[in-house]
Amino acid sequence: MSDDTPPFPELTRRQQDLLALIVRTYTENPRPVSSQTLIEKHELDISSATVRNEMVRLEEMGYIVQPHTSAGRIPTTLGYRYFVRHLMQDTRSELTLPERRQLDVRFRALPVILEQWLKQAATMLAHTTHSAALVTPPVAGTNRFKHIELISIQGRLALMVLVLQGGMVHQRMLNLAEAVPQPALSEAAAHINALFDNLSAGDMRVKSHSLSILERDVTDIITELMERGDPHPVRSLYRDGLSSIINSFPEDSGRQQAVRLFEERALLDMILTEVLLHPVDDEVQVVIAGDGRWNELSQVSMVLSHYGIPGQMSGALGVIGPTSINYPRAIGTVRHIAGLMSEMLLSLYSAGSTPEDDSPPPKK
Repeated sequence: MSDDTPPFPELTRRQQDLLALIVRTYTENPRPVSSQTLIEKHELDISSATVRNEMVRLEEMGYIVQPHTSAGRIPTTLGYRYFVRHLMQDTRSELTLPERRQLDVRFRALPVILEQWLKQAATMLAHTTHSAALVTPPVAGTNRFKHIELISIQGRLALMVLVLQGGMVHQRMLNLAEAVPQPALSEAAAHINALFDNLSAGDMRVKSHSLSILERDVTDIITELMERGDPHPVRSLYRDGLSSIINSFPEDSGRQQAVRLFEERALLDMILTEVLLHPVDDEVQVVIAGDGRWNELSQVSMVLSHYGIPGQMSGALGVIGPTSINYPRAIGTVRHIAGLMSEMLLSLYSAGSTPEDDSPPPKK
């Protein structure tokens, strides 16, 4: 979550405990929470009058609000943010050991096909958290060379086909200084492929001193394309559960925000790109009601994480729901499934293989 929010009004330990109980009670059953409900449900050893007085103070500080006269209270955006930052315990406990084992078994039983991993991750996120889920495929954090082909076209023209680790392909027509026969082009490509396998653009430049003039010219074009990068790292999206959460929003405007977030994609791409480009190690990022940055999300919360191999490949995954989403369970589930995805990618790349993706990408 962003650190740009104003300082929180200070709370006593009792007020913190009551706010945590109000948030947990409301996210489990989104109905206004009364003092009597708190005392009976959580067996509090304090009087109803004391609870009511503390709830009045919490309301004055902006952490809870009374939606209707004589009704109980519900958390505000400020209340949710304080709860996520200061009052949650270890979220791993929100998933029972049998639940974690079931997720592990289901995921590890999949064949080595990337699309199936992504679909299963989205399904498990949605079903476990009762929220809408999204997963993006892993992309290279730093472009790395895989191989090229040089194909003679006519005279001094040649076609260069550049393939990067992760599957990105570039094609470029080359206007050579002089005509070069196909055998010489193939020999130059083979030398470049052998010398630069899995290197970054910077490492390729360091080793390019031993190349011929033709090979250096080709390498300059390759490194330029690699450093240019992919301006749209979030190219495709796997999702599940959107239709099941529509009725969990108390207002039509909240439903419209959630649908627009998935369907229009521009805002979602911006947020996911931020997660991909600025990952926080072992930390789930929580965006509550837009965090003051995105007014289009005033009734939506997102729990997001990156996954992958640091410095090599990473993707994003997470869940979306109303601001009353069950934050501890959502955070625990997102963290656990992100860990599963990272482990699977690491085991494959450590073994020198890559996940197969023999199916067409999902529609944008």
